[in-house]
Amino acid sequence: MTIHKEGYATIGITAVIFGVINIISFWFLSAAWPILAGLIFIVTLLLLLFIISFFRIPKRALTVESSKVICPADGKVVVIEEITDVEYFKDKRIQVSIFMSPANVHVNRNAISGTVKYSMYHAGKYLVAWHPKSSTENERHSVVVENSKGIILVKQIAGALAKRICNYLQVGQEVKQGDEMGFIKFGSRVDVLLPLSAKIDVQINQVVKGGVTVLATL
Repeated sequence: MTIHKEGYATIGITAVIFGVINIISFWFLSAAWPILAGLIFIVTLLLLLFIISFFRIPKRALTVESSKVICPADGKVVVIEEITDVEYFKDKRIQVSIFMSPANVHVNRNAISGTVKYSMYHAGKYLVAWHPKSSTENERHSVVVENSKGIILVKQIAGALAKRICNYLQVGQEVKQGDEMGFIKFGSRVDVLLPLSAKIDVQINQVVKGGVTVLATL
């Protein structure tokens, strides 16, 4: 397991706060109230470990298949439905949405290999990630990737807690399936828009792994 670059500053700040709080606690509380000082140490240590785990990148055997769309994020499948895309395709698509809790791995990976045709950041609201309007009204970053098998749109969506979306892709860039496309801090949602001809390989409430679980077949 390694730590993602997006976490260096956050982990560093948290570690400093952890140190300062426990130095003060040791200095002023440990003699008179040792149990309270111990509780403060345990709570702050757990918070520090949580922050570290949030930015973890576990070692995985990634799935690479040209005709498959691989899940771009860890989490649970919460939506599989036909929608009309108003942002890029302007037609009907199958939307598969993955909800990411704060406990999930938050690295987002390229669902397919291909050429980046569209990459656009949209400012917006911070509705809870499971809200039906979060796909179109929340802060988000949309990326369209095309190859010989088909074309898909992957949308990183901010939520009530997640208020920073990182995306590393640019129009014209050639990307490889399974490589990092971005990162969302502190839980949210990722939508994948597929052609109507795609065969969906996941089910509602299924727990999926980014870069590993096959989401659909083109």
